[in-house]
Amino acid sequence: MARHGTKNPLTDRLGALSDPLRLRMLRVLASHELSVGEIAKVFQLPQSTMSRNLTTLARTGWLVKRQQGTTTLYSLIEDDLDEDARRVWRVVREQIPTGPETDEDDQRLEGVLAERKTDSLSFFGRVGGAWDAIRAELFGERLTALGLLSLLDPAWTVADIGCGTGNASELLAGCVGEVIAIDQSEAMLDAARLRVGENPRVSFIKGSLEALPLDDASVDAACCMLVMHHIEDPTPAMGELARTLRTERGGGVALLVDMVRHERHEYRREMGHRHLGFADEEIRDMFTGAGFEPPRIRHLPGEPDAKGPGLFAASARLKTD
Repeated sequence: MARHGTKNPLTDRLGALSDPLRLRMLRVLASHELSVGEIAKVFQLPQSTMSRNLTTLARTGWLVKRQQGTTTLYSLIEDDLDEDARRVWRVVREQIPTGPETDEDDQRLEGVLAERKTDSLSFFGRVGGAWDAIRAELFGERLTALGLLSLLDPAWTVADIGCGTGNASELLAGCVGEVIAIDQSEAMLDAARLRVGENPRVSFIKGSLEALPLDDASVDAACCMLVMHHIEDPTPAMGELARTLRTERGGGVALLVDMVRHERHEYRREMGHRHLGFADEEIRDMFTGAGFEPPRIRHLPGEPDAKGPGLFAASARLKTD
């Protein structure tokens, strides 16, 4: 393990901390040892950019690096810093701003570590490394998703609100009694019809979340995938969703998947988003204000290659007297 520290003047170390990206990198590397490729996935930047910054941080004594085969791993080990650098790091660490950007770093880090765990487990299995490919070849890529969807009640009617091109409707179609795919764009409905094909269990209706073309208490469950950030006032929209749900047969369930609060203001301009994601408290208020039980909110693990903000899944049942 190569150590750096006493060779470098403190002024060089301070200069290396002048870049906000390097501060974010140190924040992550203080908790986990990562390769250049893994760091590039966390920060969604080219490996050449990350290598250049890692070299600066290692040269000025902030990082240690370790060879594992042909891979170089980097980490910040506080105990390996000299006393001056350790005092500086403790002060700087407390001043690193946190918020949507660092939250996304943490979500992508979680995805990278999950990916590594899979790789590590497969390394020790004789066929483990090839198992995912073998399984996909034998049974297809959607095996897991379709299998888990079989937990749903096969008698349910499920509304896919803001169905888009029909990816959720397609998965639901074989697992529940009826799917009602709703979207306000005729072009999206056409794409969904093409994707789902001829299936008597799926119907397509033009309509919006603010005024659903459904009778009161006519569906058992509803899903709303990446739609709510387009709605000006989510609370009455959630009330409209609640109106359509019935609670018999264990139903009355709503699932909302959308973006966590973020700072990508260009989404308003480029894609017409009305909200820059939602904080947990806003999500709870949306559900409880519409007559639901307090929702279960889960921040979804980030995909290492995903470029968008983090996502959440929130689900709740209607309150019953």
